[in-house]
Amino acid sequence: MISEATKLQDTYQSAFRALQATGPQAPGASWLQRLRESAGERFEQLGFPGVENEEWRYTNVSQIARTQFLPVTALDSSDAAVGPEDLARYIYPESASSQLIFIDGLVRHELSCLSGLPAGVAVLDFAAALESEAFGELMREYLGRVVDFEANGFAALNTALLGSGALIVIPKGMTVEIPLHLLFLSSSRPGLAAFPRVLLVAEENSSATVIESYGSAGDKSSLTNAVVEIVVKDGARLEHYRVQDEDSEAFHVACTGAHLGRNSSFDTTSISLGAKLSRHDLSVVMDNEGAECWVDGLYIMGEGQHTDTHSVIDHKQPHCTSHQLYKGILDGKSRAVFNGKVFVRHGALGTDANQTNKNLLLSNEAHVDTKPQLEIFADDVKCAHGAAIGQLDEDELFYLESRGIHTDLARNLLTYGFAEEVIAKIKIESIKARLDETVLNRLHARLEA
Repeated sequence: MISEATKLQDTYQSAFRALQATGPQAPGASWLQRLRESAGERFEQLGFPGVENEEWRYTNVSQIARTQFLPVTALDSSDAAVGPEDLARYIYPESASSQLIFIDGLVRHELSCLSGLPAGVAVLDFAAALESEAFGELMREYLGRVVDFEANGFAALNTALLGSGALIVIPKGMTVEIPLHLLFLSSSRPGLAAFPRVLLVAEENSSATVIESYGSAGDKSSLTNAVVEIVVKDGARLEHYRVQDEDSEAFHVACTGAHLGRNSSFDTTSISLGAKLSRHDLSVVMDNEGAECWVDGLYIMGEGQHTDTHSVIDHKQPHCTSHQLYKGILDGKSRAVFNGKVFVRHGALGTDANQTNKNLLLSNEAHVDTKPQLEIFADDVKCAHGAAIGQLDEDELFYLESRGIHTDLARNLLTYGFAEEVIAKIKIESIKARLDETVLNRLHARLEA
């Protein structure tokens, strides 16, 4: 008897075989087929992770494994319907002339607008990039190497079905003033599995801001399995925002990997608001001296939602610095998982690493599993980590109430103040305003309930 899990895995393997046989190719791109083949074999070995896997102990993806999602690949038509109101909901005014739109994981140039980007910035779909010798070599050098699919079944599946995707290159020495917005929307068609893929290379001494956001057109069950690979070369500065706000029936699993060059700077903030179940694996490797990163995040979960953040910050060379602050607000019967690992390798002298996870529970039914970790194999380092889980401070509540503020309003003010530490550092005003509105609306809805 063939199990349901095996039948489901066969669905993805069939999509993989079709893509290998007739998918988009380019002269000299046989390496891409070999990459997909290797990833396909690895997914066949790993399958979807189970709770017996320590890295997935607190996040059960059996519902994803049981569901017959239809994979969307580069072979599929890109005529999925998304209304203008759906697009307008997720557009940021600062990036109106600098946005690349994906529908169900496929690049949609007719909906995108890149006129605001300076000449020289390359934003290409993979098919077009492979036709260029220089960009093809760049893809060959980094694609599938920044995010390790050998250890992650979801990353292996994304790589096996790799076809449509975006290559972004910020040229050497260029400063891009306008934020580039990568918008990933799930269409109104139910039961689809999308596999967004991005390779972003910030060349030496360049500077740019990139927004990566995920949304949905309508409430329906869907799966987003995304992989984003980032290379920040020597002296480059990249500011990165990630906003996940998919609908309440969606499943969202993503891997983000970043390799940092000498004296480079990578500042990333992840916001998780939506999806029934979401998981984000983030890896930052500092294999060059003097690199610095800020890895911050905010997750706000309501009734029935589950979010999981696994981060790895790897100090491999001397005099690198990392700062990490993640905050969570949980209401109703929701659950959050945070597992943050900081490695300081042999010889990584002068490392400065700080890691903090704080969680605010607004309900007795909310639950958090948090596990910050430090593994230090070098001397002359400065490292600290900590975690906290608690409820609103009764003394602070009493202070506000004694000034005539209603109890419910006082609770809302304190909850917003808890999130403000992360929100305040966001430099994109429309993201900050939308996040302010989201936080306050959720609190207002709770107040009225």
